[in-house]
Amino acid sequence: MKQFLTMALCALALAAPLPAAAAGGKIKRACMASDRPAATRARCSCIQRVANNALSRSDRVKVAEWFTDPHQAQVVKMSRTARDDALWERYQAFGQLAQAVCR
Repeated sequence: MKQFLTMALCALALAAPLPAAAAGGKIKRACMASDRPAATRARCSCIQRVANNALSRSDRVKVAEWFTDPHQAQVVKMSRTARDDALWERYQAFGQLAQAVCR
């Protein structure tokens, strides 16, 4: 896992700057709209940048919905389908990476 995080951090550091439209994505908006005290503009922007690199567009849409309806995340986590299992694994990897990058 450490090797994955190291490679991902390097990839993020080397990634070309994203267009403004991508930086203002669904996850950033959902993060900013949440009532979490740690949801600052800088942190939400960072989380969006990590999401842009770690998740597909459809994954980002789904994860953004979880900010307003956390129960849906639980539904995916508890699901027994291969598709949901794969999404949950990608989400966990994204969460670990965002936590490491956006502290």
